[in-house]
Amino acid sequence: MTTQEIEFGLDTPAWVTVDESGQPLNGDVVIRNTIEEAVFADAVGIDSFNISEHYRPDFMDSAGHVMLAAIAGRTERIRLGTAVTVLSTQDPVRVYTEFATLDAVSNGRAQLIVGRGSLTESFPLFGFDLADYETLFEEKLDLLTRLLRDQPVTWSGTVRSPLTDQYVSPPLPEGHLPTWVGVGGSPQSVIRAARYGLPLMLAVIGGPPSRFAPYIDLYKRALNEYGHPPLPVGMHSHGYVARTDEEAVDIQWPYWAEMLEASSRERGWARPTRKKFQDEIAGGSLYVGSPETVATKLAAAIRLLGLSRFDLAYALGRVPHEQRMATIELYGREVIPRVRELLQDPPVQPLPSDQRSAGKDAGSHV
Repeated sequence: MTTQEIEFGLDTPAWVTVDESGQPLNGDVVIRNTIEEAVFADAVGIDSFNISEHYRPDFMDSAGHVMLAAIAGRTERIRLGTAVTVLSTQDPVRVYTEFATLDAVSNGRAQLIVGRGSLTESFPLFGFDLADYETLFEEKLDLLTRLLRDQPVTWSGTVRSPLTDQYVSPPLPEGHLPTWVGVGGSPQSVIRAARYGLPLMLAVIGGPPSRFAPYIDLYKRALNEYGHPPLPVGMHSHGYVARTDEEAVDIQWPYWAEMLEASSRERGWARPTRKKFQDEIAGGSLYVGSPETVATKLAAAIRLLGLSRFDLAYALGRVPHEQRMATIELYGREVIPRVRELLQDPPVQPLPSDQRSAGKDAGSHV
């Protein structure tokens, strides 16, 4: 895959952001602002805009397909998808109809990432038992892939009523609605994506990206064993871009800390610290900094993991709309072109140890 074919996207849960006085915006304003952010992303050359799915008061993404349809009507180029659709608590037939319709509305720009979700509030909301966590996703992914690939569908399982020679409309043109499997770090999930012959999207939200290299190797081996050709691998990580490193850190840090503080109370995680934040920027999975800083780090990760796609989960937390628009512009106009430029250059090869030693010896005599 050439650098021009790498997809650079934006992901968002439609955070409930704050206004200039620090007060949270109403949900309807957040939804309209999210649509504006997507339209602007299209204008500055970003390849895709992807909305996740939650059912919490701090996110306004419970009906992302509706927002994506509104965005489709105001754009012509940008791909429109999810990050992720919680397939375990959705009906695959409904997911198919919604996104096949979005594909038609957008003239072939719809895409999906399906997963089990890192949060579980949709299970009690829609009457599902967490004890069926694995079965729900396995069976629903099986049905969705059949709907995407080979209609009419005859299918039976334990989580919904069976289908017999069922056509579901609207029909999809061949090759439309690319569907990825989102994985947070489970080897079983990696193998499942390979078994179904679906591209892999890794949620890398902590620690160095290199720790996911074994999962990519596992995915490639599993694809081969299941008789599938090589397929794309993508990565989703958090970040914020500003004019300088200092400005990016100053803007993102308080919202990152606020979000992690809430998560630590909810999930029993360690409390956030400024050092952990800085460590994630320096060597982990936070892409926070100036365009050059972010582009350099991103190019290295893409090259290391052999990625075909990178989605920036931009402006983590309640970052105001104006600052979200600013990071979108820098990501589209400066970071992405710079990453493509860096990826065109051959990687720098370290000198053999004997040459490094010789260089040090020579320098000591100058």
